[in-house]
Amino acid sequence: MIYESRDIAATTVSRPRLLPWSNLDGNPCYLVTDITGTSHLSRIADNVEAVQLDMAGDLLGHAADLLGDGKATAPQLRFLAARLTESLHDVHRIARSRGARLLAFCDDEASDAAPEEGPGT
Repeated sequence: MIYESRDIAATTVSRPRLLPWSNLDGNPCYLVTDITGTSHLSRIADNVEAVQLDMAGDLLGHAADLLGDGKATAPQLRFLAARLTESLHDVHRIARSRGARLLAFCDDEASDAAPEEGPGT
């Protein structure tokens, strides 16, 4: 949501958040919301990220079991590799999204703490 009203300060809009899903063309989706980041869509994105991370953990456990099984077949291992690749893609996107939000938070904190410079300083 981008605010165009002149009554709303520009500082009420946060930086775009990378969402944990892509559009139909496979391109990343972003959300622009207020600085609190507590919109309904933000909460949905948080929930999707939590599910993706839980699924990645479950998949790691399954991978350890399958790789420890000397009778695992090549098709089973290829299927596992494909699922691990998908999961790693999701986890990587979550890490990029959270890292960007953390950097934005740190930048905001640093700019709030920096003394204002005036003429002659």
